[in-house]
Amino acid sequence: MTTETQAIAAIRFGTGLGADQPPDGPGALIAQFSRRDPALAEQAPDLAARATMLVEHDAARALRKEQTQAGERAVKAADRKLRRTTTWDMRMHFARAVGSPLGFRERLAAFWTDHFTVEATGRMRTLLVPDLIRTAIRPHVGGRFGDMLADTVRHPAMLHYLNQNRSVGPNSRAGQRRGLGLNENLAREVLELHTLGVEGAYIQADVLGLAQLFTGMTLRERGFHFAPNWAEPGAETVLGRSYGGAEPAAWPEIRAALDDLAVHPDTARHLATKLIVHFVGAPAAPDYVAKIARAYLNAGGRLVPAYRALLEDDRAWNPTLAKAKTPFDFIVSGLRALKVDAGLLSRAKRRDLNGQILGPMAAMGQPLMRPAGPDGWPEDPRAWITPAGLAARVDWAGRSARRWGAETDPREFLQAALGPLAPPLLSRAAGGSETRAEGVALVLAAPAFNRR
Repeated sequence: MTTETQAIAAIRFGTGLGADQPPDGPGALIAQFSRRDPALAEQAPDLAARATMLVEHDAARALRKEQTQAGERAVKAADRKLRRTTTWDMRMHFARAVGSPLGFRERLAAFWTDHFTVEATGRMRTLLVPDLIRTAIRPHVGGRFGDMLADTVRHPAMLHYLNQNRSVGPNSRAGQRRGLGLNENLAREVLELHTLGVEGAYIQADVLGLAQLFTGMTLRERGFHFAPNWAEPGAETVLGRSYGGAEPAAWPEIRAALDDLAVHPDTARHLATKLIVHFVGAPAAPDYVAKIARAYLNAGGRLVPAYRALLEDDRAWNPTLAKAKTPFDFIVSGLRALKVDAGLLSRAKRRDLNGQILGPMAAMGQPLMRPAGPDGWPEDPRAWITPAGLAARVDWAGRSARRWGAETDPREFLQAALGPLAPPLLSRAAGGSETRAEGVALVLAAPAFNRR
């Protein structure tokens, strides 16, 4: 029988109760980092393959302008290849969350993906964002934050999203020759969102210094490229420290600045606050923030000690479910409770994904990988519990219950979905439903199931 601790571990810190044995307390959650992330063993199209697809698509479109019929055939072939890859990406995004026995790791992969938000709009970023998650975020979820920061900052998806590929040092050779200039977007977001936080100890001069240091970071056909001719000459000052100045400029000088930012006390407080607010709820108590930040800094910016400090505080295990599940969390936990086979999701047709998952998620207010801005999805429950969002959740609950839960006893389903956190009143209401599907839908739509 599921204990209260197991239920909280699975619902608050994982992807929901399901067919697998839920973890039992902080130690079991931390133990997930001793196991390799199964997603890293998947045979996914790598960055070079994805870049080739984009090049082929551009070439096909150019051909279509010259040779209409041959070009049209080439465009259709390139579109099919892109579509197969993006469909695979979407399938696996949900199959991992629904089927993984490492729920805490999955939640953290989603947390850090949101922390380093890149909106997957347009052909290029739709193809590149899944690679960013797989190669720049997932390998470092249980490692050093500085490594994750460095890999995400220089990933082509991030460079393109924040226009770093257009940023040129005004006094560089390329800047002087072409009259090109600086773009501060990436530098500002690194300081404001990724490291120090909005209230961090930086000023506009630090943004400018970091933006000048970042010049030279751009992308080419196959990915990240450092172009010394684009780099602003001379040393740059960020938070009172000097970086660069060597000729020619190079990536290691930028990496040194990112490593320092990763272990800055303001960064530690910012990350600690975000972890508490995301997993436990707001407001983040100052002593709780200080405990996690101290563990993080004492470990030299390693993340697992910070997670341990988060989990070993009694406040993490309060049985009151205060956070609202995002639409993604709601659908994933619903599929897990309904015991939908992750293998089926990994083979689903695109139209089924659109009809059963992606369309409903968008109707609930969370189009897949498309937050409105670089600050990611909101944490305030009021952003998700809206009339339109609730209507979409109720609709999904009804349709999913009829599809996957029509033969399930609602009282058994309630225990499978919420365990000892199930309200007694909900048990009586579900058991008194006219049909089993209606009882299962009632559980899925209930406030208790929509919280974590």
